[in-house]
Amino acid sequence: MNDIFLKACKGEKTRPVPVWIMRQAGRYLPDYQKVRGTVDFLTLCKTPELAAEVTLQPVNVLGVDAAILFSDILIPLEPMGIQLAFSEGKGPILTPAIRTAEQIKNLKGITPEQDVPFVLETIRILRKELAFKCPLIGFGGAPFTLATYLIEGGSSRNFLNTKRMMFQTPELFHELMSRLTDVTIAYLSAQIQAGAQVIQLFDTWGGILSTTDYENLVLPYVRRTLDALSGLVTPTIYFVYDGSHLLHLLKDINANVIGLDWRTDISQAVASLGSAKSIQGNLDPCALLLPEQQLRERVKAILKAGQAARSHIFNLGHGILPEIPWEKAKMLVDMVHELSS
Repeated sequence: MNDIFLKACKGEKTRPVPVWIMRQAGRYLPDYQKVRGTVDFLTLCKTPELAAEVTLQPVNVLGVDAAILFSDILIPLEPMGIQLAFSEGKGPILTPAIRTAEQIKNLKGITPEQDVPFVLETIRILRKELAFKCPLIGFGGAPFTLATYLIEGGSSRNFLNTKRMMFQTPELFHELMSRLTDVTIAYLSAQIQAGAQVIQLFDTWGGILSTTDYENLVLPYVRRTLDALSGLVTPTIYFVYDGSHLLHLLKDINANVIGLDWRTDISQAVASLGSAKSIQGNLDPCALLLPEQQLRERVKAILKAGQAARSHIFNLGHGILPEIPWEKAKMLVDMVHELSS
């Protein structure tokens, strides 16, 4: 099996540098669109054979060094008592929005084997299919990111309702965060037990907060989540989108790898994180639109900067866009392998 991704997660420098792409199983791939054309998004997530099929597509087409489970960070919210739907124009819609003490009290805990068995079955299928190929990444949303979707009822531009709860009724916010932390730990622990070899914790909206608010209101729950997972001896990656101002707070968290978006200078990140953390990232997803030679120069620069870290995993600074030709993604993977060998 190709294990350079696992080695890099554990702090080993590898040749070549491993590469995978966030949202690599998705709409930019023609094979994915064929499958997606037969079912809606949630049905695809909840059908293990189909979810496994689209998870494997980028491994076979692009030659990436890791597969990531095809699912969605909001999946564990449904069994908590939330209605979840996806709109092509609006993104996720969660009903009801959670904003009162009574609503928070009524949120259920989850038993993953009973409540999300399709996720665990997908992982079991994938471990068999990937046995001689590459490792499998499981993932989930961090408690704060899940909280924003619950409080806002979906996506938001200014997160007014979330910050209103944080600032005006902090006791409610902490109660919600504590419940979501328990759910996240249970959900990701079950993924590990089912066979996930690495876990990535996505804090998509952590970067909307000031350093002070993140440190006081969010970081304790990140720590609790990662501390619980670390006892299961599985490498973890923590990724905060638009979170370069928070890096100095992440030096001591219990994650093996810190993901970086494209706004973050890698040398500054290494200086903030020290030698105990590996890094992942961080090409701008839109840079895949560059001509080949210019893309090559960007890849070279990121690989060179990554040499200063304990170890480096190449990735985009966020998910690949549907408008990117799949051939450019394949070109990127080949470039990373060639230039870092």
